[in-house]
Amino acid sequence: MTNHYTGTCFCGEVAVEATGAPEGVGYCHCSSCRSWSAGPVNAFTLWKPEAVKVTKGAKHLETYIKTPSSERKFCSICGGHVLTSHPGMGLVDVYAATIPDLKFEPGVHVNYAETVLRIRDGLPKLKDFPAELGGSGDMLPE
Repeated sequence: MTNHYTGTCFCGEVAVEATGAPEGVGYCHCSSCRSWSAGPVNAFTLWKPEAVKVTKGAKHLETYIKTPSSERKFCSICGGHVLTSHPGMGLVDVYAATIPDLKFEPGVHVNYAETVLRIRDGLPKLKDFPAELGGSGDMLPE
């Protein structure tokens, strides 16, 4: 049986569905994600692009590209953040808060070298990204 997780932007005009299981779940501490999420840390769920689809309101989805590594998508009506495509990684980040029916079980912290909020939870803390995603793979202490 395949799992289906659904969610919407803040106003509900854009809806998304993620199918199967995420490739990774965790927290990003980079300054871009912190600024975009307006918080000290961003909770992510990473999926293969074919596992994510916009099921409603695609005409309201706008894109902001600060760097070639992240294509951030948001609702043009409410400004609610929906997802970010990461073309170089071959993954799509559907923000954890966007799909509340997915049980959030983080496994890693990425870009921990940039953190402004130390979190002692026993999870691996990567300096940047895993080596297989183009990072150093270097671990940092809690």
